[in-house]
Amino acid sequence: MNRTTLLVCLLTVSLLAACSSQPIARRDGSSSVRSFSLKELAKSDIDTVVEIHQQEVIAVLKSLTLKLYRRNPNEWRKSGFASADEATAALFKPLQHWQLAQQQNLPWETVLLAPWRAGFTGDRVQALMNGLLVMHMAAFNHQTEFYLLSEVDAQKLYNAARNTEAVVWKLSSARRESGDPVLLSNGFDDNGVPNLSFEREFGKLIGIQDALAKIIEDKNNRAIRFGVVNVASMVFLPI
Repeated sequence: MNRTTLLVCLLTVSLLAACSSQPIARRDGSSSVRSFSLKELAKSDIDTVVEIHQQEVIAVLKSLTLKLYRRNPNEWRKSGFASADEATAALFKPLQHWQLAQQQNLPWETVLLAPWRAGFTGDRVQALMNGLLVMHMAAFNHQTEFYLLSEVDAQKLYNAARNTEAVVWKLSSARRESGDPVLLSNGFDDNGVPNLSFEREFGKLIGIQDALAKIIEDKNNRAIRFGVVNVASMVFLPI
């Protein structure tokens, strides 16, 4: 069998497999259908799993950014945007060409500490979510596509989850001199019912990274070193 015939056979099998199951119609109107390309032939099942987890991480980060901007509208106004949606879109636009984006070179540890400084005058939501985005992308080695020879470190994914837990603690506990939260997140509605949507989204983000870390740990047969972040000092685990 020559190379051309082999390629045609592989393409046929892949297309038949794609047609054998019904796509999932999600609540937001999106579909689980993934467009096929020749690149798929260079991916293992684990590579696809990593990409799907990364896409979910980015989706949760976008959701959190938009929610924080809507709860803290003065922050997007500081950056000169016309709306929370516009500010959110601008923050994540570099992902389209992440390998060329200067954003990936930001010192995420320093960026994550900036919003809590008393004298900070910039957009606190932008600084916080920028730091989280760069940190989580660093956990994926700043890759946006994964192939057979791609390496993902389970320890980095685990550390990113623990660092996120520290950020969640800081978000919920940081106060101004007046006693008001530095950034509004969880709260209560007009009837006194707690709104824990931020907690749920952050929990989802942490869960995604922990689950993927266990998958990669099992694949590589390399144990994760467990650790915690000292939330008082906010010294993050390395990525």
